[in-house]
Amino acid sequence: MPGLTYTATMNTEGIMKKSIIALSAILLASPVFAATTTDNTVAEAHKGADTAKEKLHQTQNEGKELKLKSEHAAEGKSHTTGSKITEGAQKGWHKTKEGTEKGWDKTKQGAEDLKNKATN
Repeated sequence: MPGLTYTATMNTEGIMKKSIIALSAILLASPVFAATTTDNTVAEAHKGADTAKEKLHQTQNEGKELKLKSEHAAEGKSHTTGSKITEGAQKGWHKTKEGTEKGWDKTKQGAEDLKNKATN
């Protein structure tokens, strides 16, 4: 019977060693998984914030365009060439601003990504 006890003890020690090694590997790898998950979460949050900001600005711009159109209509100028030019210029300006903001957001995001890669 002493041989059985010794064999059982050896199996238990082997299992314990393997468990400790596996646990150590998991603990060593967990910061990598956490960093990746955090980076992905932050990237998704930025995309959501950028989308929300774009929609807000589009809505604001549409409101400004409608206000200008209503002012022209109230003045009886809604079909004049001058009012159409003014409205078109305003619409063009808003598109330009939106494009510039998108470019700037991408630039900021790229700089932030580089900074994160450099510090990690």
